[in-house]
Amino acid sequence: MRTIVKERPDAPEHFFEAEAAGLRWLGEAARRGGARVVRVAGVGPGRIELERVEQTRPTAAAARGFGVALAATHAAGALAFGAPPDGWGGPLFIGRRPLPVAHEVSWGRFYARDRVRPYLDPAVQAGNLGARQRAVVEDALERVEAGEFDDDEPPARLHGDLWTGNVLWSPDGVVLIDPAAHGGHRETDLAMLALFGAPYLDDILTAYGRARPLRPGWRERIPLHQLHPLAVHAAGHGPSYGEALAEAARATLAL
Repeated sequence: MRTIVKERPDAPEHFFEAEAAGLRWLGEAARRGGARVVRVAGVGPGRIELERVEQTRPTAAAARGFGVALAATHAAGALAFGAPPDGWGGPLFIGRRPLPVAHEVSWGRFYARDRVRPYLDPAVQAGNLGARQRAVVEDALERVEAGEFDDDEPPARLHGDLWTGNVLWSPDGVVLIDPAAHGGHRETDLAMLALFGAPYLDDILTAYGRARPLRPGWRERIPLHQLHPLAVHAAGHGPSYGEALAEAARATLAL
C-alpha cells in the first residue's frame, strides 16, 4: 500500500489519534456498505500515515454510489448526539479546533451548546462576527436549544467535516478523509456538502434520498444545519463567514 504521512509537531495531544479513531469507526460502517474511508497505516504523537488515494475526475455514477453509501454510514448510528467514535475516550477536533464531546439525547441542546456556541466567542474576538450578527445567531440558537427542530431521527454516524475537500474521487469511487466523526443529525453532513459545493451534488442527494428518504422540509432546513460549519469558519477564516452565519441564523428563524 502506498502511503502519505501527515505531520504536525505542534499538534495537541491525541490530535492524530482522534483522526485515526474516527476513520476506524467510519471504516466499520464501510465494511457494511457505508462510504469508503482512507486506511490508516500508522499513527502516533504528531503524525499519521495514511493510504495514498489515486484520484480521478468525478462522475455522476460515482456520485450516486457515494449517496447510497453515505446513507449506510449514517444508518450505522452512534450512541448519542455528540458521542465520540466507539472505544475512543480522548478529545475530538474539527480542523485544528477542539470539538466538544457530548452524550445528549436532545439534538437541539447538543447542537446549540456543543456545535455552534463554542465558536462564537472566538469569532467575535477575531473580529469576524459583530454584536448584531451574534444577537441574531443567539436568537436562532434559543429556538434550536428549546427543541423546536428536534425529531425522531436517531443519532447518525457522521463524518463531521464533510466539505468537498474531504471527498476524494478515486477510480473505485469516493474515498473520505479527515473526519471529525461523532454522533449527530444526518442532515448536518448533507448541509456541509451543500455549503462548499460538492461535484454532482444533486446526484449524491437524489441517490441518498432513494436509499434512505429524508423528512419533508429538509432542503429548507439546510441553513439550520450549516450553522455549525459556518460558526467554525467564522472563528478563524474571515468576516465573510460571520456574515454567512448570521444569514443562516435568519433563515433558521424563518422556519
